[in-house]
Amino acid sequence: MSETTLKARPDVPGFDFDKGPAAITAVLFVVVGIAIAQAVDLHQAVLYGLGGLLGISLYHASFGFTGGWRRFSVEKRGRAMRAQLLMIGVAAAAFIPMLALGSPLGNPIVGAVAPVGTSVLVGAFMFGLGMQLGGGCGSGTLFTGGGGSARMLLTLAFFIIGAVIGTAHLPMWLELPSLPPMSVGREFGVAGGLAVTFGGLALVALMTVIVEKRAHGSLEATPKAPRAGLARLFHGPWPLVWTGLLLAGLNIATLLIAGHPWSITFGFGLWGAKIAQGIGIPVETWEFWNWAGPAKALGNSVLEDNTSVMNFGIVIGAAFAAALAGKFAPKVSVPMASLLAAAIGGLLMGYGARLAFGCNIGAFFSGIASGSVHGWLWFVLAFAGSWVGIALRPAFGLDGFRK
Repeated sequence: MSETTLKARPDVPGFDFDKGPAAITAVLFVVVGIAIAQAVDLHQAVLYGLGGLLGISLYHASFGFTGGWRRFSVEKRGRAMRAQLLMIGVAAAAFIPMLALGSPLGNPIVGAVAPVGTSVLVGAFMFGLGMQLGGGCGSGTLFTGGGGSARMLLTLAFFIIGAVIGTAHLPMWLELPSLPPMSVGREFGVAGGLAVTFGGLALVALMTVIVEKRAHGSLEATPKAPRAGLARLFHGPWPLVWTGLLLAGLNIATLLIAGHPWSITFGFGLWGAKIAQGIGIPVETWEFWNWAGPAKALGNSVLEDNTSVMNFGIVIGAAFAAALAGKFAPKVSVPMASLLAAAIGGLLMGYGARLAFGCNIGAFFSGIASGSVHGWLWFVLAFAGSWVGIALRPAFGLDGFRK
């Protein structure tokens, strides 16, 4: 541990943190929050704060979808996937009834419900493939990059590029065969929608149990945490199940405060479009950026975009969590083949997320929790793409399937 590491509680084993980075990130988090409140309003600052809590939670539990899917595919261990499914189920238990009400607290809310068509099929597959090459999903890219991963920052840069290209091509993709947005809550009512959603999630969870037991004879036991109490709270690792429940609660809060569920990748496309405008590319003439929502976002400050401020909170929150854990150490020595995989993966994720109306958060988590049929289609195709991505990882010097 470096000289900047402070032994804050010598009576609690392992309770130490990187004093300098922790102080800097804490101050930065507060300063950015104040700036957002002054530039926009307190409501926007609250969303930024929710992003910070999401970043801390994601980092301390290493709650990424990429690793969990790869572990199930390669090692036949489904503990992480079952935590994800539980998280979605808890969110759905609140989402579907609240969306049926329309304005549970007096303000209108909408779910993450999108068309079911060719663009989702292609985009989700591309995203799943890309996240295995890039090494992270939408949320994983943010919290890992915030934690100091130089490789993941490269993935994020190309994620943004891919997202902008996706906005240029999305109108063309939407001309291909497609069905209108469908919600099980609207089609079958609240009780029926919940039954279909819970049944689907339970079926997938059961499948992971069967596969794991056939491969290993029993389910994997939860590893014993190296720390307890406050030391575990500040250092991690947080339990996957409890973190999943916390993330579900934060997504429910996002729905009520923002008026829509947690999403990530629209912000990437917006940042890229702003940068493109700055270097003279007339993105404002593209059809996508003339649709009502995107046009408004492009014309305003990024601080007025809910998704963007939550993304900023995730990055800074994850950086703060990494400092508390004594792990904030940016790594710049990465093999060229790995960097190439990161760039390709980022492009595929950015482009695919735009075509599929979201990533693992906006389409999978928030989509299925909203009762959207497109969320289930996204899951199937993204998992298939993830499988192909795992098979391709060894070509870039990364771990893949093992005999």
